[in-house]
Amino acid sequence: MTGGPEREVATAALRWTAARRDDFALPPDILAPDTDVNRTLKPLGELAQLSGSILRHTAPDDERHRLARESVDWAWEQTARGALFADLLRCEPFATYPLEIYAAFAAVGLCHPRVQDFCATMTRTRGWRLLEQPPNRRLGVLNCEARTGFVPHDAAPVVLRRTWLGGLPEPWTFEHASGYALTHTVFHLTDWGRAPQRVPPDLARYLTVWLPAWLDGCLEQEQWDLACELLAVAASVPGPGPRDASRAAWERIAAVQRPDGAVPEAGATAPAMADGRTFWNCYHSTLVAAFAATLATFRLAECAPPAAGGGSRPVPAGGDTIGEPV
Repeated sequence: MTGGPEREVATAALRWTAARRDDFALPPDILAPDTDVNRTLKPLGELAQLSGSILRHTAPDDERHRLARESVDWAWEQTARGALFADLLRCEPFATYPLEIYAAFAAVGLCHPRVQDFCATMTRTRGWRLLEQPPNRRLGVLNCEARTGFVPHDAAPVVLRRTWLGGLPEPWTFEHASGYALTHTVFHLTDWGRAPQRVPPDLARYLTVWLPAWLDGCLEQEQWDLACELLAVAASVPGPGPRDASRAAWERIAAVQRPDGAVPEAGATAPAMADGRTFWNCYHSTLVAAFAATLATFRLAECAPPAAGGGSRPVPAGGDTIGEPV
């Protein structure tokens, strides 16, 4: 896969993201009760999360690193340098999404003292520990607690076994919803690809065997967004394993990527549209493509034999154990 399209896919996707950054901007009334979080804070949080992950898997002199750094810094300014999260938590103290978005910034060293103080109290309460959530979402909250420097309120290995993936289900039960549950379980477990060794051996073997078939199915159905998430999972499993299956897949993703760098969420490549639908139809898949492609090139470099005379590679920051604070 050396010399493949991954780097070009990631760079083009990040250039598109930079050109459309204003579409991620928060509205002035972001704290209004009727604000749609899924159309405002969610896209900004995804920009921060996936750009931050790219930042941690690229070298400072890489264009992808520069573009990701600019996106993270811009998104941080959109939140009034973190002050917005203090306001959100004051309005909804037991909503998890403010911490989940804030943790994306904290993972790259951007913190706010009032948010840290509030979360230090909130995460110790019985009410917080007893929130009812799907297991893969609970696993994400535990990872966010660790990222912001707090002791996770539950045992991640135990929660993992309550997820769809953790139960090692019959592979033919894989479908759209379980596919996204699977990918996010791996993202939360590995801290977005930073620590593949956190994947237990039985799950790694299971993914190595079945991920290629699931990926082929998504490509055949032109589900590009889910295919890119599965490619990110392939790069997050220890050992070469399912990464071998991603060679042809990256060629397919490169073929559907538009000349401006956007990757459609599903279906055939669409021409540029004059209205706002283009952004909503491809912003997530474009970010995921950039993240997955960057993770793939990082793992390839990591597994490659050392170049003559040495040389440096980007190394993800942080520790290796589940629940270790950053």
